[in-house]
Amino acid sequence: MKAMRLVAEGRRLEAMPVDLPPLSPGSALVKVRAAGVCHSDLHLISGSYDLGEGRKLSTTGGGAVLPLTPGHEIAGSVASLGAGSESSGLKEGDPVVVYPWVGCGQCRKCALGRENQCEGAQRFLGFMRDGGYAEYVFVPSVRYLVSAEGIGAPQAATLACAGITALSSLRKCRLQPLELVLLIGAGGVGSTAIQIAKKTTKARVAVADIDDRRLEQASQLGADHVFNTSKLEARDLATELKRVNEGRGADAVVDYVGTPRTASLGLRLLGHEGRLVLVGLVGGGMALPLPVLPILGAEILGNFTGSLEELNEMVALVRSGAVVPQVSGSFPLEEANTVLERLERGEVAGRAVLVP
Repeated sequence: MKAMRLVAEGRRLEAMPVDLPPLSPGSALVKVRAAGVCHSDLHLISGSYDLGEGRKLSTTGGGAVLPLTPGHEIAGSVASLGAGSESSGLKEGDPVVVYPWVGCGQCRKCALGRENQCEGAQRFLGFMRDGGYAEYVFVPSVRYLVSAEGIGAPQAATLACAGITALSSLRKCRLQPLELVLLIGAGGVGSTAIQIAKKTTKARVAVADIDDRRLEQASQLGADHVFNTSKLEARDLATELKRVNEGRGADAVVDYVGTPRTASLGLRLLGHEGRLVLVGLVGGGMALPLPVLPILGAEILGNFTGSLEELNEMVALVRSGAVVPQVSGSFPLEEANTVLERLERGEVAGRAVLVP
């Protein structure tokens, strides 16, 4: 089969033939119909996350062996099933979305169904194991396949990361009716989060971004307020937020970018007992004004993707029409490097997908 593979950290992906992996009991081979291109793929290719002050963190924890096929947002159809998979109810040809955050299956987090927070030998597809930038992907267990019947493959693919990340991060906000949540970043995850917040909570939604096109899309998706932070000083944005929130700061802020500037901005904009949820992985470090947290009673939380259960919930939200994944374009698999470069330059609104 054809695959776009990472052969060395920091290098462009290379197209090369790869043998189809053999099936094992309970496993599945999925024919890839669409693979989302995520910012995390850029970090994978670079080899590390930026922790600030010259420090780095491996994107795979040392668990990847190159060459590796990236791609963790995967939708396709069942190509073949391993022995013992009959009880899954799936059959060849069924449309599915793949849950890529495969854990060790033995640690306490895996036992709780939170494999995305696996404390053992993680087997994340597209990071430690071959992912979806290929014609086929091996899935170690059919339990990681969720039926995508009635959903287009490009839209379904986005749910495995952008969708569940948006859902799980909003849950950590613990939004109450009429509270104001500020979403920083209106890209693939942020555009999904707007819809989830508007359709599943009674909170009000404000969005901050530096791109007027994304902000226009955010308004169309239901955002109550939008702010272009390239045109507003932090103090002016704080004033605007208080104006629309009865003199209070934001009740919750979700940072889908993850730079020192956006994280510091999010903390500055919190009101009393506000919750700041950090999601984006662009990287760096920040100085933390310690007295602010106890004085405000504020919280800072991190969020990394979501659970298999939350993927099932996202599929249900899309089927019901409550959420419409924003796919900006579909591109041939061979154009992976071009799409990644456009993403790095901030030229992709919503989600771009590769189609083998």
